[in-house]
This record gives sequence, structure tokens and C-alpha cells, in this order.
Amino acid sequence: MAASDEAAEETKETGVAALPGVYDERHGEDRLPRAYTLWLVGILVSLVGNSVFYFALGWAASEYGGSVAALALSAITLPRVLFLLVGGAVSDRVSARRVLITSDAVMLIFSLFLAAVAYSLGAPPLLLIAAGVVVGIVDAFYLPASGSMPRRLVDKAQLPRALSLRQVGGQVINMGGGPLAGVLVGLAGFAGAAVVNAVTFAFTLVVLIAVRPQQHVPPAPKTDGLLKEALNGVKVAFSHPVLRPGLWLTGAAAGFLLPVLSLLVPLLAREEEWGAGAAGLVFGAQGVGMVAVTLVVVKRGPLGRPGLMAASALILAGGGVLALGLSPSATVAVGGGLVIGIGNGTFSTHIAPLVLASSPDSHLSRIQAVLALVQSFALLLMNNVLGALVDLQGASVTVVVCAVTLVSVGLTGLASGPLRNDRTGLTRR
Repeated sequence: MAASDEAAEETKETGVAALPGVYDERHGEDRLPRAYTLWLVGILVSLVGNSVFYFALGWAASEYGGSVAALALSAITLPRVLFLLVGGAVSDRVSARRVLITSDAVMLIFSLFLAAVAYSLGAPPLLLIAAGVVVGIVDAFYLPASGSMPRRLVDKAQLPRALSLRQVGGQVINMGGGPLAGVLVGLAGFAGAAVVNAVTFAFTLVVLIAVRPQQHVPPAPKTDGLLKEALNGVKVAFSHPVLRPGLWLTGAAAGFLLPVLSLLVPLLAREEEWGAGAAGLVFGAQGVGMVAVTLVVVKRGPLGRPGLMAASALILAGGGVLALGLSPSATVAVGGGLVIGIGNGTFSTHIAPLVLASSPDSHLSRIQAVLALVQSFALLLMNNVLGALVDLQGASVTVVVCAVTLVSVGLTGLASGPLRNDRTGLTRR
């Protein structure tokens, strides 16, 4: 629907003329296009299948010991990282929708093949490792294309709400995916999980065929070789005045915030003798804070200038991490977890639409590939560095180091004028 038609419809329904292109603070939202909602349903269904399949893969591999389990999971991560930039370049060349349809079709066929082989032969290590390699390669093409789709389906001003809605759905699936996967794998084994994965890919494939991009984004010109185009995405990302600091903030969050919950909280709980229950409460409090902020953004839109909010959110999250590291009791640690969740939720709901909206139309998928690469590399590196630091100095000191780093990076982000002053999502461009 054209902007003038939207304004006329608003006038008819409310008696007040809406200003086209301006975020409606009275209602706190513009209705998201049906195409985006349908696409989101398909993506979330696919995430359910992925959750079941990844659990099943790890569970089946664990039967052969830690080395095989680690190798099977690394078989996903390594090809994904190696081919992400190429996957982004292909998506910008031939269209993200075509890449998604092709990837879903490949995974549908492969999942059915995998189910048939596993039903006949079981789940030997070689099959599990091969499955991981195929999934990792497909992910390298799928993730950049999927990350760019919201920009192709909604207006830039709607990106904060659209991406927040996607984030809420993903968090709900992550919370429920583990128990569901455990039940399904217990009942039907690895072959059954592959069948479930195939069904979800079939559903998503139908959705992708039905969905058409709503925003015109021309394909990138085929002027260079594919590898040059892939590397050009890195060049554009780190030379852009808004994307460059945005990517650095994202890398800092991936390296010094995400490991706090997944790696350091269990170690800190053991060091302080809080017990597993207290660690679980910190996790839960973080989830509550994150979901609460995300729902507010879904309902009302961005809370302010996205770069300003993202940098400030890292400072807030750093304060929560500091409270966690210096907590005299488990109760204070749970409060720190809540603050971390609020900071993490605010950061995620503002940095993602900022990066996507600031990306040149010709580089949408390539910038998403760079974003995923920055996150993956930072998380992979810092998990190992922080784990070694815990062995040397203890969990409390390591948590405090993360807190100081997050606050410092947030303050550095605030010093960037282009990042701080960007108004993505507040007015249409």
C-alpha cells in the first residue's frame, strides 16, 4: 500500500490525518506487512526444526565420546564461518529469496535422505560429521539471505519492531526447543529428528514460494568475481561511518556479554557455592529482562536513537555484569542478571535494525554475512580466552574484566557522532 493510501486509511479510521513517513507515536506502531508476518511464521517453524535437529545431532554424537561430539558440532561451525562471505555475495547477486528457496529445498531433500540412512544404519560418527558439514555449508548461504529479508519486506522505519518480533519468537523457541527435542529424540531417535526437520523445511519452502519482497532492492551488479564481491562486503562494512562502530559494538557484545551467561555464570556459581538453582535464577532473570524490553519495542517501536540506545545499553549491561561479579549473595546476582537482560534486550533491539537499515541496497546480504562473522569469531575467540582467564584469576575477576570492557566499549560508541546521531526507525527516510 502506498504511503498516501495509508494516510487516507488512517484519516478514515481515526478522523485525524496521518503524516506519511513519520513514526506514529499515538499508536506506537505501524501495522507490519502480511508478507513479513507470513515469512516470520515460516522462519520460526524452521527454527523449531533446527532446534530439534541440533539437539539430536549432539545427543547422537555424545554416544561416541567428547571428541566425536565436538567434531560433529565443529563440522557445522567451521564451513559456516568459511563460506559466510561467499554466501552473502551470492545472495546479493541472485536475490535473497532465491537463495532461501534453494537452501530450503536442499535441506528438505537432505533431511529425508538422512532420515532414511539413519533408519537403516543408525547414526555412525561419519554420518553425523557429514551431516554437520552439509548443514554448515547451507547455513553459510541461508543466514545472510535470511538476515537481509526484513529489509526487503518492510519499510526501514518498521525494522525495529519487525526485528524485535522475530527476536521474541526466537527466544520462545529457544526456551521450549530443548525440552521438545529431548522428548522427540527419546521417542524417535536421530532418524525421527531428521523427519521433523524435513517437515519444517517443507513448510518454510511453501511459505517462501508464496512470499514476495515488498521493498524494491536491485541485485548487486556483477562487475567482479564472486570472491572479490565477498571481500568488498567487508570493505564497505568497515568503511561506513555507522556500520563500522555498529559492528565493533556487536563484536564486543558477542565477545564480552554473551559468554557471561553461557560460560561465566555457571563457573561463578560454583566458585561462590551458590548452587545450580541460583545460576538458573540468574539465567531466568536475564531472560525476563530481555523479553520485557523486546516486547516494549514490538509494541511501541524504538526507544530512541538506535546508535545512542545501543551504546548506552552496553554500559547498562556492563553495570549488571559488574554487579554480578561483585555480588555478595545469590540474590544480588539475580538482580544483576535482570539488569543484564534489560541491557542486552535494549542493545539487540536497536543495533540489529540500525545495521540492516544502514546497509547499502547492493550489499544487504554481504553486510549480514560480515555481522554473523564478527559475532561468530568474537564468541569463538573470547570463550577460550575467558575460560583460560578463569583458570588463572578466578571467575569473579573475569566477570569484572567483562564488565569494565563493556562499559568502555559503550562509552567509545557514544563518542561516535554518526552512530550516536543516527535516527533509523524514528522517521522514514
